Amino acid sequence: MTDDPEKQPHGKNLRKGRVSLPNQIYLVTAVTAARKPVFASFAAARLAVRCLHDKDIERHAQTCAFVVMPDHIHWLFQIEEGGKLSGVVRLYKAKVSMILRHRVWQRGFHDHALRNDEDLRDIARYIVANPLRAGLVKSVGEYPHWDAMWL
Repeated sequence: MTDDPEKQPHGKNLRKGRVSLPNQIYLVTAVTAARKPVFASFAAARLAVRCLHDKDIERHAQTCAFVVMPDHIHWLFQIEEGGKLSGVVRLYKAKVSMILRHRVWQRGFHDHALRNDEDLRDIARYIVANPLRAGLVKSVGEYPHWDAMWL
């Protein structure tokens, strides 16, 4: 896989048909550049978590659940009135990169707008169990870089 964001497979296709609806809940996955395990560092992972709770982010999106993995994040959030999906993700990624003082992310992100028939808590459970499925821990409670609003 190339480190050149313009040559990432299907990058432009991820933006086709993307809409941003107020009060819509989205599941977003953002990947580090070249899948470098930036967040294997405890300090970098905690910084990524803190940025999710940044006041500028919280003005545009309410976080429902997230997990910061070594080379990507999964983030479940609801767009606030006046917020834009791409703007929220761009702001988050820029904050993380600015504080770490280097380009962290691949260009673009994957998003899924939740349908009414999808169970929010089931999706949150799936997100926070990611470290378990990846073999990073033996129980979800052992992994420190996740949260869900129902706790």
